[in-house]
Amino acid sequence: MNTQESIEVLMRRDGWNGYILGCDEVGRGPLAGPATVACVAFPVDLGADFGLFSQLDDSKKLSARKRESLVEAIHQAAAAWAVVDMSPEEIDKYNILQACLLGMRKAAESVVEQLGDANAANTHVIVDGNKLIPDLKWPQTAYVKGDARSWSIAAASILAKVHRDELMVAYDAQYPGYGFAQNVGYPTAAHRAAVLELGPTPIHRRSFKVR
Repeated sequence: MNTQESIEVLMRRDGWNGYILGCDEVGRGPLAGPATVACVAFPVDLGADFGLFSQLDDSKKLSARKRESLVEAIHQAAAAWAVVDMSPEEIDKYNILQACLLGMRKAAESVVEQLGDANAANTHVIVDGNKLIPDLKWPQTAYVKGDARSWSIAAASILAKVHRDELMVAYDAQYPGYGFAQNVGYPTAAHRAAVLELGPTPIHRRSFKVR
């Protein structure tokens, strides 16, 4: 990512001097498992670690090994961060879009709580995509392809992706036969065939069609 043209740098040039909270999600398309949302706020002084920022990008563009290597660096560099899993039951209840937006609100609220009451009024949330978070208490802006344009959104996408992948590997041991360690819940041909043969597990989304 071009560190000189990130959304954070552009917001600073436009005069914003408060915290910037980046939100992103993974797991919209799978048949099984949660949708995972993360929110990351870096310190207000953005000059702290351009070495890290230059490595951040949309998690889908990074290898699994690269994503995993960045998690601890993000944890250490961030002023605050949060990861929220929206369960299959919540996805079925609210639909996948609304569940992800609700997860973003929960993650942002957690990050603001970590930053403390004194900083709550000095917060701007930036969201990957073209939808805003309903009922959010703080100003927000949505950016299409924000995970390729923002350090904090990219960091959130990495935390969410690594967390969810690890969770699905654990589910693979709990529910053998569905290939969760390989497909992480996405609707591959083998996964669809397994659901039709073995039936759905408790982590399958009932509102998603197998065929």
